[in-house]
Amino acid sequence: SGAGKTVLLRLVAGVIDPDEGKIFIGGEDMTDLDAEFRGVGMAFQNFALFPHMTAFDNIATPLQAKRSSQSAMKAGVESVAKLLKIGHVLSHKPRALSNGQKQRTALARALVGSPPVLLLDDPLRNVDAKLRFEMRLELPRLLADRGATVVYVTQDYKEAMALGDRIAVMSQGVIKQLGTPEQIYREPANIEIARLFGDPTINLLDVKPSRDAKGIYVGLSNVQVHLTGAYDATVGRDCVIGLRPEALRFVDEGSPAAIPVTVEAETPLNEKIVTLVRTVRGREILVSRPAGTAGQTEGRAHIAVDGKSALLFDRASGDRIGSKNVVNLRSGEAA
Repeated sequence: SGAGKTVLLRLVAGVIDPDEGKIFIGGEDMTDLDAEFRGVGMAFQNFALFPHMTAFDNIATPLQAKRSSQSAMKAGVESVAKLLKIGHVLSHKPRALSNGQKQRTALARALVGSPPVLLLDDPLRNVDAKLRFEMRLELPRLLADRGATVVYVTQDYKEAMALGDRIAVMSQGVIKQLGTPEQIYREPANIEIARLFGDPTINLLDVKPSRDAKGIYVGLSNVQVHLTGAYDATVGRDCVIGLRPEALRFVDEGSPAAIPVTVEAETPLNEKIVTLVRTVRGREILVSRPAGTAGQTEGRAHIAVDGKSALLFDRASGDRIGSKNVVNLRSGEAA
């Protein structure tokens, strides 16, 4: 919240003017073009439906602005209403609609003119969990069928991962990272992004890398965990190691690099089992495994770390060491 996501959408739409920089859509400079000429459709998280108008008239608003014929408006509204399964409520006013129907009506209004660019401002935020899940499944198909470029704002990382071809992570008006969902998850630009993407959250532990004959390693409870990557410059440096819970596993005591821990608690989380363990030095670590697989539910245990999946961050700046995905764009500049 407050990152500048909605401001960015309004800049693209032409609702507000940038203080500096330019807005390009389809390679054309749109900075000085009025909103109605930009070919942009927009849907808001609060639906923004006119209360005195029926769903049909709300959806038809963009077509009326274009002075489309009555027959063209009727065909356009009925087509998009059928797509979104709201044909039976077109004669109803917003007060008679459920939140889900309001959301679909607002989305239909954004889609009806087949704009080349769609700006969706957290459109699923005010609907219930069941509908949100259903729309996460439906939206990619609906949007792909329209062939539009979509800029979709959300505060829900799962929604971003499910819907996005590329994700721009914003903080304080700055795009901190731009990449595919896989890149954002596997190669987060900094600690803030690593924390944001993942459930359960990533384990973050203070370390100071060292070197031996095998390469660069960090010490966890007197066990040497060797890292895979170009980390020569990190020796003796204050760092933070990031370990995804699914990259940890329970092992037998005699296994190589087995870290002794005590099991504190265990809880199911969707299709996973999450176990909270504590190292001999008092560090708390989350371990995740698929539901139905064997693990350790109590007492003393041992875990192993996959050094290939470990992430290393600079403790002072929070930036991931070796990151190449950081971009530095203010919210008013073109990407």
